[in-house]
Amino acid sequence: MRKKIVIGNWKMNKTKAEAIETLKLFYAGLGSLDSVEYGFCPPFLYISDMVREGTIAIGAQDVFWKESGAFTGFTSAKMLKDIGAKFAIIGHSERRGRFGKLEVPESTIGSFAETDETVNLKLKACLAEGVIPIVCCGETLAEREAGNTDSVIATQIAGALDGISEADLAPLVVAYEPVWAIGTGKVCDAAEANRVCAMIRSCLPASIRDSIRIQYGGSVNPANAKELFSQSDIDGGLVGGASLKAEDFVQVVQAAVV
Repeated sequence: MRKKIVIGNWKMNKTKAEAIETLKLFYAGLGSLDSVEYGFCPPFLYISDMVREGTIAIGAQDVFWKESGAFTGFTSAKMLKDIGAKFAIIGHSERRGRFGKLEVPESTIGSFAETDETVNLKLKACLAEGVIPIVCCGETLAEREAGNTDSVIATQIAGALDGISEADLAPLVVAYEPVWAIGTGKVCDAAEANRVCAMIRSCLPASIRDSIRIQYGGSVNPANAKELFSQSDIDGGLVGGASLKAEDFVQVVQAAVV
């Protein structure tokens, strides 16, 4: 049986003091829970501080594929491992310039330039360093309305996994995040989310597909988490807004208990 995994993606939110306070409140509210894997991906600035608290797994919201070099503003998988980060989110739709709710000028979308190729390079870098990769995939509203959900996601998965052996992919976590549900308050129907996650599973190598964990992300909250996480092919969540409040994230994580 696959162990559920629930990760809070804080995006660009919180000061250091707020981050540590949220971490402490969450841990105090949750108590001991071994049946679910859980953690936070805060802004890069706070990873070391939160790791030092020693109470919960901490990850990063992105990673670069080179180990070192003249790459201003980037952080390598080796660096993440060095400061104790356990996870790295790769290929989030916002990194790809695919927004459910656009909050920047459209002319700046070129600043968000993730591609299937860079996802693949980042995945290889994480696997080489022992950082658990959470690879995101998902369709826009226009792609869904055109009936292209499955083909878009299959292409993203194929691009992400290109050239990587089945054995090396064992630590992989996949997050299905329909772009139209991210930050919009809309959530994919649980049965449809499960169907897409099952489709994603069918795109994975046969020898490992039953063991790979597939999360759902997109307006997950305490009210809908239980129904989503009870689906056969949804193995937890990549949670945005609901992870910013300790009491809400406690409820979301508890909803993953079988």
